[in-house]
Amino acid sequence: MSVALAVYVLDQATKYLVVENLPLGRPVEVLGTVLQFFFVKNSGAAFSLASGSTWIFSIAASVVTVFIVFFARRIRSTSWAILFGMLLGGTTGNLTDRLFREPSFGLGHVIDFIQVAGFPAVFNIADSFIVASMGLFIILTVRGIGLDGQRTLKTVTPQTVTPQTVTPTSDTAEPDTAEPDPAEPRLDDDTAAR
Repeated sequence: MSVALAVYVLDQATKYLVVENLPLGRPVEVLGTVLQFFFVKNSGAAFSLASGSTWIFSIAASVVTVFIVFFARRIRSTSWAILFGMLLGGTTGNLTDRLFREPSFGLGHVIDFIQVAGFPAVFNIADSFIVASMGLFIILTVRGIGLDGQRTLKTVTPQTVTPQTVTPTSDTAEPDTAEPDPAEPRLDDDTAAR
């Protein structure tokens, strides 16, 4: 929960500073045009996607928050705790904006302000932690690490094979591919047919 609280406080503090100090809709260069602060009010999803669907995202964020809190009791892994902390902090950060910012409860605009050259959307700290948590989710899943911190992938271990004597039968005998002994009489197709 400390990760979630840290992400939430960082997100809300940066949004407060943006609202109080940056002009709405005008870029402020931080690292030239590579990184700019560009204050926008986003009525859509993360990275300014699907504007105008604020109430849907408010409901979805509420469901995700309840889901995370429910699963938090099962977590025994530090990595999964960090993942859920980042996701919970980011989700509640943006949910707070949706619930309590203008224009109205549940329809509030999320404060976005980070713009990176070559990236088409403007985002915030909460969005960054949500995406980072999804990256960590992929890593933990691929590595097979469960909520308890144990690997869940089955590994194949070589088994000890004990040699056994097998007597060939007509069903299991392999055809004789050795060169014929010239001293033995040979049957050809004509002789075999008689």
